Amino acid sequence: MKGFAAFTPTRILFGAGSLSQLSGKDIPARKVLLVTGVGGSLRRNGTLAKVEAMLAREGVEFVAFPSVEPNPSDETVMKGAEAARENGCGALLAVGGGSVMDAAKLMAAMATNEGTLWDYAQAGTGGKQAFTNDPLPLIAVTTTAGTGSEVDAGGVITNHVTKEKLGFGDPRLFPTVGVVDPELMLTVPPAYTAYQGFDALFHAVEGYVSGVATPMSDVFAKESVRLLAAHLPVAVRDGSNLEARSKVAFASTLSGLVMVTGGLTSQHALEHSLSALHTELPHGAGLILLSLHYFGKMIEKGASLERFVTMAKCLGHPCAERPEDFLVALANLEKACGVLDLDASAWGFAPDDVEWLVENVLATGTKQFKRDAVPFAREDLADIYVKTLAKKACFWDKDPIGSLNRNA
Repeated sequence: MKGFAAFTPTRILFGAGSLSQLSGKDIPARKVLLVTGVGGSLRRNGTLAKVEAMLAREGVEFVAFPSVEPNPSDETVMKGAEAARENGCGALLAVGGGSVMDAAKLMAAMATNEGTLWDYAQAGTGGKQAFTNDPLPLIAVTTTAGTGSEVDAGGVITNHVTKEKLGFGDPRLFPTVGVVDPELMLTVPPAYTAYQGFDALFHAVEGYVSGVATPMSDVFAKESVRLLAAHLPVAVRDGSNLEARSKVAFASTLSGLVMVTGGLTSQHALEHSLSALHTELPHGAGLILLSLHYFGKMIEKGASLERFVTMAKCLGHPCAERPEDFLVALANLEKACGVLDLDASAWGFAPDDVEWLVENVLATGTKQFKRDAVPFAREDLADIYVKTLAKKACFWDKDPIGSLNRNA
């Protein structure tokens, strides 16, 4: 059996109504920076009122920072860090999706460290410094099921000046507490339920077929994929189905643990370049756009072939025999969730973006490329991007969707 090291210190509060379990004893400061997103949905659906009532009940002061945008920027991180310092906040409480939790982790780090965030970026134009001081403690309350950021020690931040989207990681960035309450996810719209669910799915799939998979990450990955295959279409169709929401939320948390105990492949790096160029592209949608072409290329190059068969079975095809069965199973799931026909041009992409995307991902995706089971050449990356932006079909020209579903 392959050896591995694992460190997962976050206390997880999981289940419907678990937000009510969060109390003052979980917050190691009497004044916190309350970090939320710019949209205002938490105020409208009552989540923010619940959090504020808990803080008042526990005698914890808060300074509101309702300013995190999708695909958060380094500028936002620095503003949040400054707000925490200037107001004497001893901890951060992040309530929102992956963007909010990612940004809050880096705010916690920059509240106690000198310079700018990009001084600490480890790729691209980053300064490649290490954080000197421990970050402020962070409590993460996730309101979406996709990123797993409530249980991992990293965050992804965009630099609009350099057009880079990079991951930051440090073991000290783990949240002290992660709250996963599916009741907070009931109002997420269908499209975003799908985008977020596929983000979780690809965390699990990438972790399973990567070159750094471990026996522990394998366990988390397989169960995450099984749960998403069975319950994500239900959650997309009927967002009020609390059981489906709970199963998808659990799958998302498991996929976060895949990242902690294993590692992702370059699919995420390729997507980061997409949403660095057009920041309005939701991360999960970008992953879906890439997915069939990306994994098709992996299979074409002979990477993790037996593992793709296992993933096909986890996606609901117990009689899968070929790695290509995974592509059919994935396409079927995307179709069931209404996202198979996403078009990159809807977010402003054009075929002549390919050269820029290839250069950008080669400059920024160093870590993820090292985790791939088989290396990609420049022409492989270009081919993936060409097909992604042009909506060119890959396997289903020869093998129509559903033809390999032997249980149909």
